[in-house]
Amino acid sequence: MLLSVALMSALGGLAHPAAAQANLNTTSLPTLGDTAREDLSPVLERRLGEEIMRDIKRDHDFLDDDPILEYLNAFGGGLVASYPGARGETNADFYFFAVRDPMLNAFALPGGFIAVHSALLLAAQTESELASVMSHEIGHVAQRHIARMLGQQKQDALIPLAAMILAALASKGGADAAIGVFMGGQGLQIQRQLNFSRDAEREADRIGFQIMAAGGYDTSGMVAFFGRMQAASRVYSDLMPAYLRSHPLTSERISDIQARIRETPYRQRVDSLEFHLVRARARVLQDESTQGRVEAAAFFDAQLTQQSRQQQAGAQYGLAFLALKKGELAQAQSWLDKARGTMRPAEGAVFSTGQASSDGAAMFASMALEIKLAPGQPALVKQQALKDADQAHLRYPLSRGIARQYADAMIVNGKLDEAARFLRDQVQLYREEPKLHELLAKTYAAQGKIALQHLALAESYALSGGMLAALDQLTIARKASDASFYDMAVIDARERELQARRREELKEAKK
Repeated sequence: MLLSVALMSALGGLAHPAAAQANLNTTSLPTLGDTAREDLSPVLERRLGEEIMRDIKRDHDFLDDDPILEYLNAFGGGLVASYPGARGETNADFYFFAVRDPMLNAFALPGGFIAVHSALLLAAQTESELASVMSHEIGHVAQRHIARMLGQQKQDALIPLAAMILAALASKGGADAAIGVFMGGQGLQIQRQLNFSRDAEREADRIGFQIMAAGGYDTSGMVAFFGRMQAASRVYSDLMPAYLRSHPLTSERISDIQARIRETPYRQRVDSLEFHLVRARARVLQDESTQGRVEAAAFFDAQLTQQSRQQQAGAQYGLAFLALKKGELAQAQSWLDKARGTMRPAEGAVFSTGQASSDGAAMFASMALEIKLAPGQPALVKQQALKDADQAHLRYPLSRGIARQYADAMIVNGKLDEAARFLRDQVQLYREEPKLHELLAKTYAAQGKIALQHLALAESYALSGGMLAALDQLTIARKASDASFYDMAVIDARERELQARRREELKEAKK
C-alpha cells in the first residue's frame, strides 16, 4: 500500500510516539528539489527510502532473521524477474523484508523497499496469496506512485507527511492520540492523498495481477487473500482513526480482479517447503513472550496432525526453532531431524505441474548450524559445526546467512586468521552489509588487533546510518597503540569522507 497511508500505519509498530517526535526533528530527509517537477527524482527517491530503512533496521520489530530475509528476497526477486516492466522506468533495485506486527499489512517505501507484516505472512495460506500482496506492492514501485505523490506536493508538504507519520505512530497508543495529532488543518491534505491512493491501488492491482500471472502463480489467490484483508480491515477499523485504515479495499476492486481471473487460464501452483518453514520461524519470532511461545507450541502441535507432509515438516521445524530459542538444544536437534525425515521421501520428486518439489535443504542446513553454534555446545559439536558450515557454504554460496555462520564457526573454533581472510573477501564482495563488518570487528578483537577492530566497527556504524558513532570509532582506532602508518592513512581518509557526508546531512537538514 501507498506510503501516505499504509506505510505510516505499518511504522506504527516500529517506534514509541515520543521517539517518533524526536526522529521527526532530527532525521534529515532529502529535499524535493524543483517544485515544478511532477515526481521525485529517482536518486532522491532511493535516498529517502534508504533514510527510512536505516531507522527501521535499528528497531526491535524489524525481523532481522537471515532465513526470512533470504526467502522474501528470493521470492520477491523471482516475481520481479518474471515481468519485464516490474522495475519500472527507474530500474528499481528491490529489497524485501518483514516487520513484527499483528495487523495484516504490507507496504512499499520509496526506492523499491517492500515490507511484509509478520501477521500477513502467517495469514497467507499459499505462496500464490503471498505473491498477490507482494506483486501489488511491486506494482506501486513500478508505477512510481510514491514518488509522484510526493513530487506533486510543494516543499512544505513534507510537514503534513511528517504529521501523518507521527499520527500513525501515535495510533499504537490509542485512537484519541492519533486524532489529536491530525488537528490543525491536515484533514483536507490527508483526504486528497487518500483519494490519490485509491486510484493508485487499482493500478497496482492491474500490474500486480500481470506479475503474478507471469510468475506462474494462481491468480485467484489475489481475490482470496484480498477478501480476507477486507474482512480484517473491518475488525481493525474500530481501533484506528479513519485516516489510517489500511488498504482501501472496495467491492469494485475485487470485482475487477475477478473479471481478470475469468479471462486467465487456471494454473495450479505447488508451494515450496521454504514457504512453510519461513512461516514457522515468523510465528516463533512474532511473539517471544512466554505466552507467545506457549501459543506457538500449541499451534505447531495441531499442525502436526495435518496430512500434508509440508505442513508436518513446517510444524517440526517450528518446534525445533522454538526449542532452540528456549536453549533446549538436544530437543531442537531432535525436531530438526524429524523435519528432515518427514521430507526425505519427497526429494527429487516431480509433481504433475512439472515443478520440482523443494526439500528445504538450505534452511535445514542453516538451522543445524544455528543449533551447533548455540551457546553451551561442547567443543566437539562446535568442531563439527565448522565442517558442516564449510560444506554448506560450498553448496549454497549465495546464502548470506550461511556465509556468516561459516565465519562464526571459524571464530568459535579459534580459526581467527582464516576467519579474517574470509571476512575481508566478503566485505569486498558485499560492501553494504554491516553484519560482515561486525563479524570482522569481532575477529580482530579476538586477535587483539584494536585499531582494525574499531575501523571495522566504524564501517558497520556508517552503513547503519550511525555517522557520529562511526566517527567516534575512528577516533578510538587512531588512538590505538597498534595503529600502523598504513592504518592511520586509512583512518584519516575515511574520517574525511564521513565528515563530508555528515556536513552534507546537516546542510540538507537545514533546508
